[in-house]
Amino acid sequence: MPPSFEDNLAGIRLRIQAACERVGRHPEEVRLLAVSKTCGPDCVHEAAAAGMMNFGESRVQEAKQKIPLCPTALTWHLIGHLQTNKVKDAVNLFHVIQSVDSLKLLLAIEAAAEAMGRVMPVFLEVNVSGESNKFGLAPEAVPGILQAANDLRRVEIQGVLTMPPLAEDPEYARPFFRTLREHRDRWRKETGFELRELSMGMSHDFEIAVEEGATWIRLGSILFGKRNRL
Repeated sequence: MPPSFEDNLAGIRLRIQAACERVGRHPEEVRLLAVSKTCGPDCVHEAAAAGMMNFGESRVQEAKQKIPLCPTALTWHLIGHLQTNKVKDAVNLFHVIQSVDSLKLLLAIEAAAEAMGRVMPVFLEVNVSGESNKFGLAPEAVPGILQAANDLRRVEIQGVLTMPPLAEDPEYARPFFRTLREHRDRWRKETGFELRELSMGMSHDFEIAVEEGATWIRLGSILFGKRNRL
């Protein structure tokens, strides 16, 4: 019998604690986002019963079908690429959008949040590696986006997200995580934005991300096991 979600979660928490101890951090500083894409509502219910409250989805359309069938107390983060024609649904469905990758998208979220009378927490997605096949802002574009955000009332930029290049060795991701943290620290000083959240690290490299300062790690297969398609 494969391990339960609860067993997987317990093992991951021990690994987070060990990674924090190695660099003098408190485990409470690191929050876990359960990436439930392609998992059905039954998986989410099991995870919620084990104590998970924060879930990540990549596609608005999938989330639109799934979220109404899940416990109402959960918090939902959008971590996949968001097209401007899906912004209204995204602002209605999600509590946080972690994947803002253009000023155009930020302004569309502002308009949708204004229409709904809410404030939308967002993260800026930063393409630290410069890979052409990845979404995300070039690091040098971020200060301009933050400057523009000073005039917005309905979006709250809470932090930044990145995805390093895929590699077998988790250590390969370290310089990319470190670079994002260093950029973030500089942007804080230059712009006055707190940018307290660093969303980085997935199933194969989350311990490296924790050592480099991640406040959110996005874990899917290591928690849920083999995916069950919706």
